[in-house]
Amino acid sequence: MTTLSRPSPIRSNKQLPFYVFLAIVIWLIAYNIIQPLADWISYTALGFAKDSRFGESLAFFLYDVPKILLLLSGMVFAISIIRTFFSPERTRAMLGGKRAGVGNVFAALLGIVTPFCSCSAVPLFIGFVESGIPLGVTFSFLIAAPTINEVAVIMLFGLFGWKVAALYILSGLGIAILAGIVIGRLKMERYVEDFVWQIKGGTGQTLDEKLTWNDRIERAWDSVKEIVGKVWIYVIVGIAVGAGIHGYVPEDALVAIMGKQAWWSVPAAVLLGIPLYSNAAGVIPIVSALMEKGASLGTVLAFMMAVVGLSLPETIILRRVLKPQLIAVFIGVIAVAIIFTGYLFNIIL
Repeated sequence: MTTLSRPSPIRSNKQLPFYVFLAIVIWLIAYNIIQPLADWISYTALGFAKDSRFGESLAFFLYDVPKILLLLSGMVFAISIIRTFFSPERTRAMLGGKRAGVGNVFAALLGIVTPFCSCSAVPLFIGFVESGIPLGVTFSFLIAAPTINEVAVIMLFGLFGWKVAALYILSGLGIAILAGIVIGRLKMERYVEDFVWQIKGGTGQTLDEKLTWNDRIERAWDSVKEIVGKVWIYVIVGIAVGAGIHGYVPEDALVAIMGKQAWWSVPAAVLLGIPLYSNAAGVIPIVSALMEKGASLGTVLAFMMAVVGLSLPETIILRRVLKPQLIAVFIGVIAVAIIFTGYLFNIIL
């Protein structure tokens, strides 16, 4: 009896570059047709007037949802390829032996391209400490990694353009570096839970794992499925709220509350953002709509940084390894730095 053999994995892997090229072509075509398609559906197919509130909200929603999801998929894929060159073990090895200052800068830069989520905060923290990395350098990494994540940068670029995205990256790096230096200078090692210092480092994973380009492409595709699969609902809900603000919230109301003239708006936005639990996918579309209605850039970015950078779940998880005094300093230093950044943006922009 003759059986049909399945295609060999090697042959399938050789086709990956072709599929990547095809996906890039389809992505470019889709990205360039969403604006006219959203307008056609809203104003021609459904017949809403261009100056109607619901028509504007619907066009905003139909354009931003596919645009953000396309940007997210494409950039996550590219960034995930880069991330295959950085394992947590390799990151610890690169940061080991770096003195304060230089180490803080290096840690913040590595935080941008290293996989990180709230659930990994504790094992990463323990791994860094047991590797002999200074406490302040460790915090620079832990602040930068969730704050300047690919979702935030991609969505800011898609909604505001490269200048705002670049400002966000630079300010996030500055906050991570400054906060890490301050925490390091305060010598707060005594406020780390005692058991952390007693953990002995294991052998860890090999630093020299060999990956082919096909391996990297497959891992990047898995990252796209995982990340987009987790955040797509936040994108839709966030853009739906933003679309409602875009079409229905009076401009004068937001200018009075979140405009440059309201001196108290930046600290109020940070205090409001700290306890909220959201991610970049949910909060950035709302930030975009607030800005369109007259809210100042510094105020809304300060709000977003507080929500994303001072994640309540991450803070609760870190309580397992940090004493309340260090948690309070951690939150306070970052909050002050974010408030300063918000005022600075409002002054210069």
